[in-house]
Amino acid sequence: MEEHVIKRVILVSNYIIKNKTTIRATAKHFNVSKATIQMDISERLLELNKNLYDDVRKVVEYNKSVRHIRGGQATKRLYKH
Repeated sequence: MEEHVIKRVILVSNYIIKNKTTIRATAKHFNVSKATIQMDISERLLELNKNLYDDVRKVVEYNKSVRHIRGGQATKRLYKH
């Protein structure tokens, strides 16, 4: 793995853990695609650091579990206006 990719994976992982962000928000922040973030945190991070991978997975799984609530809130805001 190239050095800049390793740095990005670690940086992205720490950002997700610190800010509890979604994959989409993280991708927007780092100006890369969602697929890149997904690949970074699911495959590349597992090779680099298992403990960090476990911490990131907890945040991602939580975000996944509440996405239906966020979708409902977004729809409510849309029709409120």
